[in-house]
Amino acid sequence: MESPHGAALSAEGFGLKGPRGWAFRGVEFTAGPGSLVAVEGPSGSGRTCLLLALTGRMRSTTGHAEVGGERLPGRLAAVRGFSALGPVPGVSELDPSLTVAEHLRERALLARRFDGSLRSLLRRRPGRAATARAAVGTALDAAGLDLADLPKAGRTSVRDLERLEALRLSVALALMSRPRLLAVDDTDLKLSAADRALAWELLRSLAAGGTTVLAVCSEAPKDALTVRTRPAAGPDTPADGTTTGDTPTAGTPADDTTTDTTTGKGTADAIAETGRA
Repeated sequence: MESPHGAALSAEGFGLKGPRGWAFRGVEFTAGPGSLVAVEGPSGSGRTCLLLALTGRMRSTTGHAEVGGERLPGRLAAVRGFSALGPVPGVSELDPSLTVAEHLRERALLARRFDGSLRSLLRRRPGRAATARAAVGTALDAAGLDLADLPKAGRTSVRDLERLEALRLSVALALMSRPRLLAVDDTDLKLSAADRALAWELLRSLAAGGTTVLAVCSEAPKDALTVRTRPAAGPDTPADGTTTGDTPTAGTPADDTTTDTTTGKGTADAIAETGRA
């Protein structure tokens, strides 16, 4: 029997501490393949660090997590191999000076370069171009971005995109590597209520298609499995580590998980200490 495409997620006592405090700690949750997992909390509460740690881009310091059968923090490279980042400020941002088409072309070239398939390297140029066009088209369709709707189609500069359009482009770029886990930061930032609903509809559809989606937000939808982060009083404030209700699994409503975190300084220090990949 074929295994699910999406990566199952779980964490137990998962935490990350920098020189001046905790970025996050006491994370406990379980999510099956194809789940929509929302990391909810205010800015500076460790949401982005948790997202980066669960995708193998940051090394945790306490507890453990398991992503797609790979245990963290030990198997960082393996998790990076099947996860992809959508928009994450300072890590995977769009270049405002490039056009939409230039971003897509660059990502298609990278995807071919790191495909690892001998067949793809030996394929003749027309065949490679057709494969790249098909991959771009599939990713754009999945992200709900129609180039014909943009002011200058593919020649539209990223700086001229609306916030929701930029989010869709970032998601499309991430999908070109066919990830089992897609991570999106600041999902609802600067979106109107209508656009916020469309963004969650997009992520919900990707999860329904089998890709596990991990999305940072300030307010999670009710149908998401929600991991909540919250700022603590200071870098040494102890975590309560409590969880209300049963341990959440795929499809569980949003109220079942708590996460203790610390200040923005702790988050910034943790990023500087562990680095980004």
